[in-house]
Amino acid sequence: MVTVDNFTSKLCAIILGKNTEDVANEWRLLGQEQDETLLFSWVQSSKIQKDVTKIGLYSFSTNDLTVIHTFETVVNCIQASIDSSKTYLAYVIKRIDPNDSKIFTYNPYLLKIGTKNEICDLDLERSKQILVQFLYQKYSVLSENSPVKFLILIHQECILQYQIKNDNELNAENFFYESLVRKFSWAQWDPIHQTLYYIHNRKPTRCLVEGEEETPPSLTSKTSPTLSGLQFHDDLPHESVLNIPLNLPHLSTVSGNCGIYEDDSVPLRIHDCSLDLIVLTNSNGYVCVCHHYLYQPIQPTTELKDDDTSLVHFAYSVTVLHQSCVIHCVVPGLPWSKAKTIRPLFKYHGDHMLVFIPEVCTHLLDIGAMHEPCCHVITKPLLTNLETHRLCLTSLVTVGSDYVINLATLDLIDMTMPTNLLVQTFKNNPHLGNKLSIIHYLILHRSEMEIVSELIAWQAEKPLSLGLPQFLREFLIGSSYASVQRNLPSDASHLVNLLPITTQHMGNEFEVRINDKMICLSQDVLWNASMMLLSPQQRIVPYRSDIWVKLWEQLAKISKGKQRFRPTQVVEKLLVSLVCYQPEALSRSSTPMSPTGSSAVLNDFLSIGNQCGRKLLDALPFYEIESCTASKQEHIISVNLRELSMHLLKQSAENKISKFQWQSQTPMHVHAVATRYITAQLEQSRYLCQILCKAATFDPRQELEKGFVYIEQLQEERRYILFTILERYYLSVESIAFPLPQGFTSFFAYLGYKTLSFDMFLQYIQRNVLELQVDVMKIIMAGEFDLRLKENTF
Repeated sequence: MVTVDNFTSKLCAIILGKNTEDVANEWRLLGQEQDETLLFSWVQSSKIQKDVTKIGLYSFSTNDLTVIHTFETVVNCIQASIDSSKTYLAYVIKRIDPNDSKIFTYNPYLLKIGTKNEICDLDLERSKQILVQFLYQKYSVLSENSPVKFLILIHQECILQYQIKNDNELNAENFFYESLVRKFSWAQWDPIHQTLYYIHNRKPTRCLVEGEEETPPSLTSKTSPTLSGLQFHDDLPHESVLNIPLNLPHLSTVSGNCGIYEDDSVPLRIHDCSLDLIVLTNSNGYVCVCHHYLYQPIQPTTELKDDDTSLVHFAYSVTVLHQSCVIHCVVPGLPWSKAKTIRPLFKYHGDHMLVFIPEVCTHLLDIGAMHEPCCHVITKPLLTNLETHRLCLTSLVTVGSDYVINLATLDLIDMTMPTNLLVQTFKNNPHLGNKLSIIHYLILHRSEMEIVSELIAWQAEKPLSLGLPQFLREFLIGSSYASVQRNLPSDASHLVNLLPITTQHMGNEFEVRINDKMICLSQDVLWNASMMLLSPQQRIVPYRSDIWVKLWEQLAKISKGKQRFRPTQVVEKLLVSLVCYQPEALSRSSTPMSPTGSSAVLNDFLSIGNQCGRKLLDALPFYEIESCTASKQEHIISVNLRELSMHLLKQSAENKISKFQWQSQTPMHVHAVATRYITAQLEQSRYLCQILCKAATFDPRQELEKGFVYIEQLQEERRYILFTILERYYLSVESIAFPLPQGFTSFFAYLGYKTLSFDMFLQYIQRNVLELQVDVMKIIMAGEFDLRLKENTF
């Protein structure tokens, strides 16, 4: 959200500390390595010597800058890489024709660091972009005979792997190379996982189905772009772990003539302006392919110029491989002159992906493995005080997951999503899906229950709004899941994934208006995503523990088709059972909330539920007491417990055959999860009732009376507001079969009696919205008797 540091000022301070007479400027980030060190270049000026370009190695943890090499003059070094032993430095010089900036050449060099600083020209001068990168071994301690390997990437030509012995002098005869890739259009290096991604054209695999006619060879010669991944190892050959057929819509439709390179070294990518694509991974097995492009729905007849104001569509797609889906976003109606300067940022943000589109919006895409990706948040842009053309944001491994660096200014910027921006979006944006996603995000991913309570109370000020019951349901389901997740033993964690977590569904399409721009979000499912991966048994080292095995495991879980528990299962059961519901026939010892019930279940309830439950007893406007033999609450709890236990047992038995899930879930685990979830249902239902009552009329710090007396003392207007809000609460709870707090049924029935006309009150009774228990019947009959006596209408 704000600039927290600037690398230029920090590095200049280090230079000044070593030599106060020198001046350093024109700083440039040349690359980052697996050991989190950063390579910078700068032009150093002094009164004695002429200006020269230097390359230095910076450690963020120690704040130390070490000069690696000093050129004799000022050169345009665009990228560099250093090996793990800090013995060799590879760098690329870009020479631009002084008469025509569109004519340039790239030259890679290899330098042996030492007193002589031996330099070897690799003799690969090209007009296409060239990048270099050393391979890092898993173990930092290398033997004397360990070969040093580095890659040279030449755009649209080839990717070469060079190898050199540490004890040899640096010349062309003492190292050899091999060609890894031919004819690629895009490439990216992942320094953390030592993976090379590249896009090349390949023919589709021909496979015939029974009854299908064979396609003539002339029709199968067409190639399609494919994203492949090469995984490198220490002492083993590299292996192709990934092959994804790509759908690159509107490629180069409005880009015009290309061949323009940005020469950004982080992340290390080879690409021109025709294809802006980035692959993001992390150690949990998350793999996302992000593609940004511009297009016009109607193809223009003339090529767009730089200052053209014609409207284009700004779009991106994120292929969430570990969730086997693709998320599409389109922002229509941006002028071409502005849209072509916007460079979106894609970065991981916890269990989400943060997509920042300068001057347009910020997206939080829910792509974590906790549940299906369906709760996406769209807000206003995070950064509003920086010009678009001065923004070139990228993530650094060194500085943490919440920060990015602006390559144009070397500013370090905090990209944490502020809570106040989410609150502002919730209150100002009318889109229901966006609001539900914000509630889900604050509960499940930020644990901001107080903020959510304030938002629910704010929404309750408009009790007649159509979205209020959905907000209440989202709160109940999300907060119950979060409560169970916090209090569950680790050995029963697999069963948590079978509990309901949100009311939203995967694949929902919605449109959100931010700053007068309509943003359209949609989602598609990938078909058989595991076929794009090399299976664990086909690896060079079978079942090697890395991100690709974790990705395979995640896709295997998705293919199993596990089903979360649906509250509608209980609702359907209750529709039948409540017709013949007889409280006096229900044993009080058969439900976990009964005072005389099972001691083990009751202890669980007291230890988990009463952490906040006792605090709520005095915060509700009614007494949590029911006079009937067995309440409706106990019946609902009993059905919930039975249905949930059966669902967990069935799903855990079906998923136990997975090779990667060695630990099966016992009935004791099922009992623990089911009991804690039912307990959480009741507690969150109580908590929500407290929030709504306080938002309506009731303040426990001022109100002295409770129950029926409190209703009698309420003014008519306040009584109507309280009834309207509690009616929405009752309908929300009933629709997902959550239990109501004890005493609510009688309180709500009497509140309806005092608020509604008598004829309307009878309709509520006949429709089973209001329930007449003994305590309510007594006071209503007594009141009606007194009224008839006064009016003499017997």
